[in-house]
Amino acid sequence: MLHRYILHNETIQAATDVSLSPSQVGLLSGWGVFSTLRVSEGVLFAWERHWARIERDAAAFHIPLPGNPEPVRRKLLELVEANRAPSCTLRLAIVRNGGGMWANPTPPRPSDVIALTADAKDWGEGVKLAYQANARHAASPFAGTKILSWSMNLTWLECAQERGFDEVILLNERGEVAECTSANIFIANGNQVWTPPLSSGCLPGITRELLLSEVRVAGVPLAEKALTPGDLEAADEVFVTSTTRDLLPVYQIEGTKVGRVDRARVRLQEAFSKYVQQYIAEVQAKMLVR
Repeated sequence: MLHRYILHNETIQAATDVSLSPSQVGLLSGWGVFSTLRVSEGVLFAWERHWARIERDAAAFHIPLPGNPEPVRRKLLELVEANRAPSCTLRLAIVRNGGGMWANPTPPRPSDVIALTADAKDWGEGVKLAYQANARHAASPFAGTKILSWSMNLTWLECAQERGFDEVILLNERGEVAECTSANIFIANGNQVWTPPLSSGCLPGITRELLLSEVRVAGVPLAEKALTPGDLEAADEVFVTSTTRDLLPVYQIEGTKVGRVDRARVRLQEAFSKYVQQYIAEVQAKMLVR
């Protein structure tokens, strides 16, 4: 459930009190960027990486950002405190206000910062996936960006859930696996772990990024490789990753059982959990010094 207070620019107020202009082109057209963060023990996990991705995507879509991310970070922490939610899920959106036919000709500011928090979701012990063909255009210059125009993902997810599935594997124009609607996907064969490359059209998820660059498990190498549905169905293990899911095993794809073991994922999950706790401890130590 959405928590009581939200952040609207510099103001923390009840969600029911917020008023937005009908001429905000970003809301009318989905012209904005967003990221979903994990908040643990009052710490915004991997904040620097989330903001770096926001900067990349905002530049691609000409969305003005606050010049300094530090005041934004501080206001997000104030929001977490106001909602008494030291461990939660946080959504941060930057919405463009100018440009386009329906925009306010004199917007009070070039973009709005909107943030809200909610309780962390229980995703269960594993997921069942469906396929969606031609759901990602890997050749698009905007492939892999995380923008507010998210209704196609939500519609595909809703249709899959109506069929009894939990999530959807999105295929690109070449029939390759790209990602899920809100998660990256991995397979393991023996101790070798693979995930689709960014050239597949997938989003550069923060958990994916950390597994490829920071989290190390001896004897379990991770790499990028183009994957097909057949690769998933024949793999020893299939799992999805996201900020809110960590590493979650996949049990079925289109009704067919997949995965025969759960070894590599378990070892990677243990290492990832240790990384998260170390990050939290380091940030908390810096806060004490200040």
